Amino acid sequence: MQNIVIQAPAVAQRRTTREWQAADAAHYLHPFTDFKSLAAKGSRIITKAENIYLWDSEGHKILDAMSGLWCVNVGYGRQELINAATKQLQELPFYNSFFQTATPPAIELAELLAQVTPPQFKHVFFSGSGSEGNDTVVRMVRRYWDVLGQPERTVIISRKNAYHGSTMAGASLGGMSGMHAQGGLPIPGIAHIEQPFWFELGQGQSRDDFGLKAAGWLEAKILEIGADKVAAFIGEPIQGAGGVIVPPATYWPEVQRICDKYGILLVSDEVICGFGRTGQWFGCETFGSKPDLMTFAKGVTSGYIPLGGVMVGERIAKVLIEQGGEFNHGYTYSGHPVACAVALANIRVIQREKLVEKVRDDFGPYLASHFAELAKHPLVGEVQSCGLMAAVQLVKDKATGQTFDPALEVGMVCRGHCFGNGLIMRAVGDRMIIAPPLVITREQIDEMVALIRKCLDLTLADATRHGWV
Repeated sequence: MQNIVIQAPAVAQRRTTREWQAADAAHYLHPFTDFKSLAAKGSRIITKAENIYLWDSEGHKILDAMSGLWCVNVGYGRQELINAATKQLQELPFYNSFFQTATPPAIELAELLAQVTPPQFKHVFFSGSGSEGNDTVVRMVRRYWDVLGQPERTVIISRKNAYHGSTMAGASLGGMSGMHAQGGLPIPGIAHIEQPFWFELGQGQSRDDFGLKAAGWLEAKILEIGADKVAAFIGEPIQGAGGVIVPPATYWPEVQRICDKYGILLVSDEVICGFGRTGQWFGCETFGSKPDLMTFAKGVTSGYIPLGGVMVGERIAKVLIEQGGEFNHGYTYSGHPVACAVALANIRVIQREKLVEKVRDDFGPYLASHFAELAKHPLVGEVQSCGLMAAVQLVKDKATGQTFDPALEVGMVCRGHCFGNGLIMRAVGDRMIIAPPLVITREQIDEMVALIRKCLDLTLADATRHGWV
């Protein structure tokens, strides 16, 4: 048989930025993107990364204050993770978890996850992403109630402005109106309540009083639907893509009480908050809830290789295991051996370097103190932080808290200044958010906050010039 030689693609440094952009526009459809607009503008081409920094194809250094997409917890260029992937690729690059088969990395990772997660979790179901994990939640929750002889309990309650992925089920669980407007979402059996966003919905009340009120919206929805029809409530400990909305301290304990009162399963979506982001291993530990299911992804491998899953509490696992019967659900890449090997190395780095403790005791409080100073800026109406997540709310009038006309897209103006000055900071409407790698140092926090302040000043100058303030 004749050997076929495939020409390797040109490496990054052998193409100009314009050549990369042209090829990108010709072939690559990006997620959450206006394809026509991006093709006209041209993509930003990232070619290199190290620690908390990125470099683009023009050689510009950029401080990545978003950890890629909430995921690069141990920073870029960690040789331990690279070595783990290489070794596993050499030994066993892939085998599936079907056919009553398992691989050592998947088993070892399941053991380690049972050690680092809250004590009610002893079992895990692996997926390839957080979106797939939340699809699994829908299937598993409904399977659980069906096995218990209560198949009518199918409704899952979520929140407006929540993000739980972009698959059909994940986007339905999420409360993003823009996503629901495309594709006939949400699918049946999903209901939504308001979010615990004090700045938007609770001013005039104490944060603690508002937290109880916001949790009460869950009980009202349960009674509206009928408790015998409700299967579960799902929520992110902190709403990440919704704008780093940190709930009042009273919120999650009251949600837990309500779920317990009506026998409803509680699901914590830890795709963003997990693996040290909040200063505990998982966000539910920070906010005082005890979920029955816990979705994870992103930080489990620090984004080096795709992996997700669902931690399954013993309340559910006991029923599914002891009652028997096939659970007709799974993925080709469930428990992918290379991804699991990288996750094992990643978690061991987090443990060895005590990153969770450092976020809780040092970097998180240090960041909070800096953001408290940013709160004095004339463009800032509120700051919130928890661990290494933080948000800055941009406002038109600091005294009254009046926000800008959304059509002005002031957040996007600020984001443009961030990129132009070597900083990745995300805009959610007019709420600017960060979630830097857990390996960030105090000196790098100083650098990051100085860049944020500079970009706020530039945005204020633009707003003043245009007569927006």
